Amino acid sequence: MRILHVTQGYAPAIGGTEWLIQRVSEELVRQYGDEVTVFTTNCYSGEAFFTPRLPRMPAGWQEINGVRVRRFPVHSHASAWLRWPQRLAYGLNLPGNQRLRALYGGPLISGLQQAIEKQPADIVAASSFPLLHMFAALSGAHGSGRPAVLHGGLHPDDPWGFDRPMIYEAARAADGYIANTQFEADYVLQRGMARDRITTIGTGVDYECFDRASREAARARLGLSEAPVVGFIGQMGQHKGVDTLLRAMPLVWQARPEAQLLIAGARTLYGEYVERAVRAWPEAYRRQTRLVFNFAEPEKYELFKALDVLAYPSGYESFGIAFLEAWACGIPVIGCWRGAIPWVIEPGRDGLLVEFRNFRMLAEAILLLLANPAWAGRLGARGRRKTETQYNWPEIARRFRAVYVEAVQRRGQAANR
Repeated sequence: MRILHVTQGYAPAIGGTEWLIQRVSEELVRQYGDEVTVFTTNCYSGEAFFTPRLPRMPAGWQEINGVRVRRFPVHSHASAWLRWPQRLAYGLNLPGNQRLRALYGGPLISGLQQAIEKQPADIVAASSFPLLHMFAALSGAHGSGRPAVLHGGLHPDDPWGFDRPMIYEAARAADGYIANTQFEADYVLQRGMARDRITTIGTGVDYECFDRASREAARARLGLSEAPVVGFIGQMGQHKGVDTLLRAMPLVWQARPEAQLLIAGARTLYGEYVERAVRAWPEAYRRQTRLVFNFAEPEKYELFKALDVLAYPSGYESFGIAFLEAWACGIPVIGCWRGAIPWVIEPGRDGLLVEFRNFRMLAEAILLLLANPAWAGRLGARGRRKTETQYNWPEIARRFRAVYVEAVQRRGQAANR
């Protein structure tokens, strides 16, 4: 089968969706011999869609692990000009404000829809709403008579991003919709999506790669002692809750001054804020903190392996791949009672949940796990078993492909009527 994936970023860009589409694409090539092409941007992060000064990758074609990748340049200057108009229109609830928000958020790419129409493929599949390439993929696929599958990745608790009727109109028009959790599936079902077009899949994790990483080597390389390590590893964005963790850690250090903090992710504008916040801490806190930016994929396995607790207090997750990556190392996780996260973490069984932006509750959860290492180990072990049975990449890729095959067959049957 010839598959065209359209997504906002692809390796070496870092992010949950970026990693998901990369691994699914590679598995489809490896397992089934499919011809997989990816259309993506030349940006390292979504911030670059509307921030012209951020670095870019070269535009053009390359091949990565058997997958053909085409990176399109993004017109971030045009999006940047819409920052204040879209904010005003949204605040006043003016007609058309959802489209101004979409243009500001981007990515604005000249000729993407036309390129999709011309690209040989049996199926066009795109991730993630509310970004503009989703609509280009749907229009490009249907404009050339081919089926489109949309992988939404919705964060309903973000009204600016997801309170847009145009998203759900596109979902209803798609030949198939992939949800990350049942929470998301129910959400689009309530907005008119046909039940037989929705499939809940989730994401996967390379737990074997984490098995090969050494905890001792990781800590030595990072300059960490054998004292407990609390960590955040993921996208550096305001919505990810890193600020909550920064406020929680001084409370943790009052009770456990030997605890260490590791924060790792791509260097973004928000990452610069994190650096400034850490520099403002007392020397005793700074000595216990490690910041790691722009790490290579093999380093990620060591970073997770160095942890004792993953504190990931994000408020806008469609799934949260970092939880799986921590579980792959047998590490307990802390998430938030918000969005899809309670559909991923079973509180008291494989992790803990706290209120979003409640730094005191987060500090209490961290201290509870540090004070009860045997119990924390059992939580992590249950999470590990979950990754092995439900979230391995061969199975995730098989489920994605089954949706693609069904969409192709459905459109073919409709054309023959």
